[in-house]
Amino acid sequence: MFRPMFALSALGAFAALPPAPPAAAQTAPAPAAPAPIEADWHDIPDSEILVITLSGGRQVFVRLAPRYAPGHVANIRRLAAEGWWDGTAIYRAQDNYVAQWGDPTDAKPLPPLVIENPPAEYEWPQYDGVAGMSRPDPYAPRTGFSADGWPLGTDGKASWLTHCYGMVGVARDNPPSTGSGAALYAVIGHAPRHLDRNIALVGRVIQGIDLLSTLPRGREALGLYSTAAEQTPILSVRLASQLPEDERPRFQYRATDNPRFAAFIAARENRAEAFFVRPAGGADICNVDPGVRRLR
Repeated sequence: MFRPMFALSALGAFAALPPAPPAAAQTAPAPAAPAPIEADWHDIPDSEILVITLSGGRQVFVRLAPRYAPGHVANIRRLAAEGWWDGTAIYRAQDNYVAQWGDPTDAKPLPPLVIENPPAEYEWPQYDGVAGMSRPDPYAPRTGFSADGWPLGTDGKASWLTHCYGMVGVARDNPPSTGSGAALYAVIGHAPRHLDRNIALVGRVIQGIDLLSTLPRGREALGLYSTAAEQTPILSVRLASQLPEDERPRFQYRATDNPRFAAFIAARENRAEAFFVRPAGGADICNVDPGVRRLR
């Protein structure tokens, strides 16, 4: 499927499942959620922003998640520091699934210190969610958000990032491969949650997802392009921290550990807009995006 393609990680100590909120019983719409206040917005560090420059100067910005995939993110930072992706390409665009980039030949040597198969980082024993959905979903008994806006699933024994639209993962081959991070993909279709806990998620596209989701679809198996001419060249990939100070993009995430975001979840689960005849009384975690904003 993915090239490199998919393993399950061993778990450490188990964490107790936090008490879930009561199941939603509302049938009436929730009141409109208040807008976030200025104190809800926090800077994303330059070292956590990956700047991907495509042909024509178009740019895709990825927020990295080093807390959840430290080994893979360390590899990604080394690859960016070495300019490894310069001259590579987006070589796969599969309809309703993913766009994938890296070395189309799969033959380019990795830089020194990049670990070819880091420890699997598909799940971890802690759950640091602070704002939760009111209903379970088919893939997790409980879902919620970390204080800094990452979507999470948990079963009480482990927790994991969820494959929502725009999330970025590490392509790998069959186990024991875990993927180095040299080949990455972004979700451009309906959330493929069946991939949760089977692959390392390392971040999310925070701007420029339209440049990936509107790519012509590959006609070969798995959405691979059949010729180099169909691929989208990558001019460079850098961390924002590698750029001159005045060229660094500045993004902020919306914090979720406040009553305004809790009200936002309730409003998404019980839509109050006049269009909705019957509120659903729940929502998929991938339908509740805290969002980011760009200041520069």
